Amino acid sequence: MTDPDQLVVFTLENCRYAVPLPAVERAVRMVEITPLPQAPEIVLGIINLQGRIIPILNIRKRFRLPERKPGLSDQLLIARTAQRTVALVVDAVSDVIDHSPQETTAPPMIVPGLEYLAGVIKLADGMVFIHDLDVFLSLEEEDALEMALGGENKVDVPK
Repeated sequence: MTDPDQLVVFTLENCRYAVPLPAVERAVRMVEITPLPQAPEIVLGIINLQGRIIPILNIRKRFRLPERKPGLSDQLLIARTAQRTVALVVDAVSDVIDHSPQETTAPPMIVPGLEYLAGVIKLADGMVFIHDLDVFLSLEEEDALEMALGGENKVDVPK
């Protein structure tokens, strides 16, 4: 038997999502987001987190959830992708759970075409959608974000 994987579970619009624990740095309370000119539509802006400029991703848009402005009660889930550290605006970070890879249902079995979905696990109290942050941004979005961040010194980011 293999060791279970750990996932950080968060909520958006009463649905549960997760990312692998090793990708997560921490969760922080919402702070002011500075707009980032010429960033892809999926990027809400940037924050200064202890001297690091972190892009904020609008995962509501990616998940086709109702749009709303981030509120003070929201949290930022700071996580690492293969390219960079990003922050996800979530309603709440709720739990860290163990799961076995054998318990994961492959995405094409449920919803074909969601390339950023790594799988779905079924728990006693509902489902959790597991996301792969390394493929969350398309190549075009990644390139546009890189270009927009190239001018980050010109952006006035609150400290």
